[in-house]
Amino acid sequence: MITIVDYGLGNIMAFANVYKRLNIGIAIAQTAKEIRSATKIILPGVGAFDHAMERLTASGMRETLDDLVLAKGVPVIGICVGMQILASSSDEGQRPGLGWINGRVRGFKSTPGTDHLPLPHMGWNDVQPLPNQKIFAGLETDSRFYFLHSFYFECEDPRDISAKSEYGIDFPAAVTHGNIHGIQFHPEKSHHYGTRLLKNFADL
Repeated sequence: MITIVDYGLGNIMAFANVYKRLNIGIAIAQTAKEIRSATKIILPGVGAFDHAMERLTASGMRETLDDLVLAKGVPVIGICVGMQILASSSDEGQRPGLGWINGRVRGFKSTPGTDHLPLPHMGWNDVQPLPNQKIFAGLETDSRFYFLHSFYFECEDPRDISAKSEYGIDFPAAVTHGNIHGIQFHPEKSHHYGTRLLKNFADL
């Protein structure tokens, strides 16, 4: 069962509606008990890094998520801030992240080559998947997604980058480490491109 983590951040129903159109069943979890049966996990998020970590910790689901993802290998996809909190830390805040993928979240405004660009980075942008990324199956040569962000995920190991985009610099638009995936863009706002990616996640 695909389970969407509802910790008070992210448009939960937008994801639910995409899967409803695909005739794929989902569950929405607000407690540790509700998430224990998940076979795939969607971790959405909007807003600031520290606030997201505070809300996730307060939900009581953090320990169960660690067990499912790290110990049991349940596939997870973090979206937007849900991707950023996969990192160990962020320039945006002081709290530690989940640390599921080694890296730090960096701000465009403090990155050479991007300081002249308007923030947030908002709107449609091309995404270039790296080879052999199952989550981008069918999107290898035609891939455009909707972005809304001012920070990006800097991987400690470049092999964890699964797709790139460009906004002043090339930055990771998606990351993958084993069963753990993160995407900076919003598939729920990205029309058929986003629908295909969410279907790919369901098929993993």
